[in-house]
Amino acid sequence: MIIFQVSDKEQNERLDIFLAKKLNRSRASVQKLIKSESVLVEKKPAESDLRLQTGQKIEVPELEESAPKIKKGEIPILDIIYEDNDLLVINKPAGLLVHEAEGKENEPTVVDALLERYPSITEIGEDPKRPGIVHRLDKDVSGLMVITKTQQAFESLKTQFQNRKIHKEYLALVYGTLPKDHDVIQFKIARSHARGRMVARTETQEGKEAITEYEVLKRFKNHTYARVILHTGRTHQIRVHFLAIDHPLVGDNLYQKNHMKNIRQIELDRIFLHSHKLRLKLIDGTEKTFEEPLPHKLENLLRTLPI
Repeated sequence: MIIFQVSDKEQNERLDIFLAKKLNRSRASVQKLIKSESVLVEKKPAESDLRLQTGQKIEVPELEESAPKIKKGEIPILDIIYEDNDLLVINKPAGLLVHEAEGKENEPTVVDALLERYPSITEIGEDPKRPGIVHRLDKDVSGLMVITKTQQAFESLKTQFQNRKIHKEYLALVYGTLPKDHDVIQFKIARSHARGRMVARTETQEGKEAITEYEVLKRFKNHTYARVILHTGRTHQIRVHFLAIDHPLVGDNLYQKNHMKNIRQIELDRIFLHSHKLRLKLIDGTEKTFEEPLPHKLENLLRTLPI
């Protein structure tokens, strides 16, 4: 345990502000630590807004250094679609991690680029490894992502995501012929420890609610091109749901079928899934919609498919 003692100068300071300075961490991450009751003031758990008194002893568990380290010499350049004082919207390329992942510590990430361009962003958010990040895209998925530059924006966007007020629309190519021109997939999603990935569950099984809506844009001989709207934001949701209805995404090596009758797998070094449209409210209440067309590589692939 690390023990701090409140000095005369620190009298009446809030507990979360006091620890944020002492630990050199974001206030949000400190509040999370306090909420877990890992911080003791005079041997008792306390609230973040506790006003400290001179001489009080504060005990904090030993914390591992978790802030991301910038990888010099390989920092990606962000394709910024929109930026104001509170947030920015980027067009993330396929093949780029959003934040550091286990076993991929040396790979460049969106977070690396953020820290290089906006050093103060380290204080934003709830997780030092994911500063400014309120949602993410899988590594092999491209498209629009919103990133926050202030804590106020982080809290606002977090609430919008939680209340399902943000419109997220994707473009996807799946194997086979989707049965309907428009449908809603509502399998629950849970993590399978046996398979090492997310799996779809029926209504009677354990899992988190997940709702995916799709609309067919074009039908090919062995594939279907569709617009996909996320009504919830579960891990790998679109990929899991389309596999669950027997129509996995082209290029997805994790959520795939081993054998597809009369259909040959397309060799693609990414997933054919693109975050195409994002609608959200800015800090001033203005609703704004962002759109990013399909990357040329995916557009060109569509042109090669037989109808």
